[in-house]
Amino acid sequence: MSRFLRVFVLVTASAQLVFLVAAHEAARRLGIEHSWLLAAALALAGTSVMFVRARSGMYDVRKPRLQVLLLDLPYYVHWCASLFTLVPGALACLLVPPVQLLRGVPVELPGSFVLGTYLLGFAFAFYGVFIRRSWFVTEEIEVPIPGLDPRFDGYRIAHLSDLHIGTMTPKETGLRWSRAANRAAPDLTVITGDLVTSGTLFYDDIAAVVGDLRAKDGVFVSMGNHDYFGDGEPLVKKLRATGAQVLRNEGLLLERGEERAGQPHGLWLAAIDDTWTKRDDMDRALAGRPSSASAVLLAHDPARFPAAAEKGVALTLSGHTHGGQVAIPFLARQLSLSHLAHKFHLGMYTIGRSTLYVHPGLGTTGPPMRLGVAPAVVVLTLRRRP
Repeated sequence: MSRFLRVFVLVTASAQLVFLVAAHEAARRLGIEHSWLLAAALALAGTSVMFVRARSGMYDVRKPRLQVLLLDLPYYVHWCASLFTLVPGALACLLVPPVQLLRGVPVELPGSFVLGTYLLGFAFAFYGVFIRRSWFVTEEIEVPIPGLDPRFDGYRIAHLSDLHIGTMTPKETGLRWSRAANRAAPDLTVITGDLVTSGTLFYDDIAAVVGDLRAKDGVFVSMGNHDYFGDGEPLVKKLRATGAQVLRNEGLLLERGEERAGQPHGLWLAAIDDTWTKRDDMDRALAGRPSSASAVLLAHDPARFPAAAEKGVALTLSGHTHGGQVAIPFLARQLSLSHLAHKFHLGMYTIGRSTLYVHPGLGTTGPPMRLGVAPAVVVLTLRRRP
C-alpha cells in the first residue's frame, strides 16, 4: 500500500472514531440496546471498506450499476459526512468533558452536537454525490489573443478535461458531455487528460465517448497522469482508432483559407505528454511552429504554464485540479481544496501576453463528490487583440 493510501486509511479511521459518537447518540435516541456496540461495529465497517479498497490499489473495476447506486455511492456520502464531522466533532469531544468537569456537572460526550454535525455533513454530501456531481453546465468564454491571425478571430474551441470514465462515472454520463460539446458546433474539440480514473478496464467506454465528439477541425487529446495509472499505450491506440488525434510532445499547424503576405501564419496546436511520469517535452511540442503563428498548448498539469509563457505560447489549456471538487459555493476561485495545493487551480490566468485556462473537470477522483465547483463543458472563443 502506498504512503498516500496509508494516510487515506488513517484519516478514514480517525473520522470513523468521531462518527462512533454520532452513531451512539442516534442509536440511543432510537432506544436501541447496546448502542455503543452497534456504533463501534458501524465505525469498524466504515474503516474496513476503505482499508480493503486501499489494499487493492484503488484500481477501478466494473460493478453492476445497482451496486454502485445502492452501496458504493451511499458509502461515499457517509465517508464525506464523517470527514466533515472530524474536526468539529473531535474538538468538541476533547474540550467539552474537561469544561463539564470544571463546572462540576456530569461528564458526557457531546453526542447531540456530533450527531447534528454529521447529519448536516450528510445532507451536503448527499447533494454533492448524487446531484451536483451529475449536473454539469456549458460555459462560454472569450479569450483575447494578441496578434492572432485574423482568420481565426471567433474560432471556437470546445474544452473538456478530467473525464475519469469508470465505475463512478459511466459511459452514459460521458456521452451527455460529448453531445453537449457537439451542440456548441465548435471548430475544434480538445480533451486535456485524465480520461480514465485508474486501470485499463474502461478503455472501450472512453473510446466511445471520444469517438462521439465532432468538430470541424477534429478532436485532439493530451494525456494526463491518471491515463498512465495502468498501461497508457492501449488507450492511445483506441483513441486514435476513433479518429481523434493524441498529441504527445508534438504539434501541427491549423490554417484557414489562403496565406497572405504580412499576415500571421495560422494557429499552432500542440500538446505535451504527462508531467508526473516525466514524459513531457515542451521543446519538441513547439518545434516547427512558424514564428508568426499563435500557439495553443494542451498541458494537463497547469504547473507548466510559466514555462509555456516563457516560450511565447499564447493560450495554455489545462485541467488536473478539478477546482478542488469541493469549494465554498460562488467562491470556488478563492476558497477551494485545490487553492492550497496549486498556484493555478481554476479559471483564467495571465503572464505577460500568455493566457492559461484551468478547466474545472467533468468527472471526479477520490470521493465521487462535487460541491461549489460545477463540472463543465467549456467553449472558448478566440478573439484577436492587436
